[in-house]
Amino acid sequence: MGLPRRIEGYAIVSREGMICTADRVFPAELKNDADQRFFHTGVAHADAVANGRHSKEGGPDTDDRPRLVLTRRIAALAPHPSLPKAMLWNPMGASLAQAWAALAVEGTLAVVGGTDVFGLFLALGYDDFFLSRAPASVPDGRPVFPGVPAQTPEAALAAHGMVKRSERVLDDRAAVMLAQWSRA
Repeated sequence: MGLPRRIEGYAIVSREGMICTADRVFPAELKNDADQRFFHTGVAHADAVANGRHSKEGGPDTDDRPRLVLTRRIAALAPHPSLPKAMLWNPMGASLAQAWAALAVEGTLAVVGGTDVFGLFLALGYDDFFLSRAPASVPDGRPVFPGVPAQTPEAALAAHGMVKRSERVLDDRAAVMLAQWSRA
């Protein structure tokens, strides 16, 4: 099976580049209906999802979607104990190709967080990363990528060879912007 045909990342961040509070709570300040519609539409078109133990995309099909749940609690790969279409994956013990083959799907992989998961796929290579920005402040939260806020999320994407292809307003009233970053 090889690798996913496409790898897409989806995140909304605060002014500081945070995806949640320090205790992993997604704050109301980052919740935006237009962003949620965009996010859920993107994830619904993916063939599988990758997330950490504390991250999920939510929505009605969450538990039925094929997924890779990244964790350090296993050696390499294992079936998820409660989600029949999911695999637990430790990237230190198995490659993405091995994890993708174990998941037994083809197509697009949507990466939905958290920090270490976004960072791993930044190194592996996204085809596209959809970065929404809200004007909210989440000081001392958990960053979208390792190294944020010392560098901005945009600088991290650019440092990994990605270029901003487009930017648009998702919600004019809430001043939420969406930028599509693509592999150069």
